[in-house]
Amino acid sequence: MAHPTLRVVEANARYYRQTWRGSVISSFAVPLFTLVAMGSGLGRLVNESGGVAGGTFVAFLAPGLLAATAMTTAAGEASYPVVAGIKWTKSFHAALATPVGVSDLVYGLFGWMGIRLLFNLVIYAAIMAAVGAASWSAAMLAVLPATLTGLAFGAPIAAWVSTLESDAALSSLFRFGIMPLFLFSGTFFPIEQLPDFLEPVAFLSPLFHGVELTRAAAGVPGSPHLLWWIHASVLVALVVVGTIAAVRNLDKAMRK
Repeated sequence: MAHPTLRVVEANARYYRQTWRGSVISSFAVPLFTLVAMGSGLGRLVNESGGVAGGTFVAFLAPGLLAATAMTTAAGEASYPVVAGIKWTKSFHAALATPVGVSDLVYGLFGWMGIRLLFNLVIYAAIMAAVGAASWSAAMLAVLPATLTGLAFGAPIAAWVSTLESDAALSSLFRFGIMPLFLFSGTFFPIEQLPDFLEPVAFLSPLFHGVELTRAAAGVPGSPHLLWWIHASVLVALVVVGTIAAVRNLDKAMRK
């Protein structure tokens, strides 16, 4: 008999098999169009001015978008589906009526999140290589830190969402949390280009650490910004603390 955690992963995979078409635009088309448009449009102007970090703009941009795509994918997986499982469809209650425990449910959700991230990011990395933003081996290597970046967002977000009484705050999460991080964490330009008072703030962004690790894996000169293990430690700490908090908070939510 399969472990309860694997049963949760399987249940999510079966559900996704029926609904994957609805995620095609957000998972693949938007990052692809952004990469092509920014790389061939704005990138031409930047390259004429000397490029970025000693290379082309698209080589600098693509790993940043890979990490940012992981962030947005994980945020989507950890927000509305978690609210639905607790409040709307009550699927979490149904799962917990079986031999699945709260920890099994959380680990299974995060396991599925990791699979979703890998699936999306491998395709995006293949596009990176196809447009010449990185070699095939470097693009695929960059998937690993990008996946860690996604989990570093997904775990804390799931822990926070488990404490909500409704989904009213989720729009604010994306509007005032995810979007500013997307724009000001070095995804599109080096953080040195930020105003002096904002540059230190970027170091507090988990996405900044993920972008730097992903760029380093992709072979972008000048990355990572700090020692690689500092960036990695921040992301791993967020995954661990977020997972522990998610188990605790979801257990409380299920007892209400």
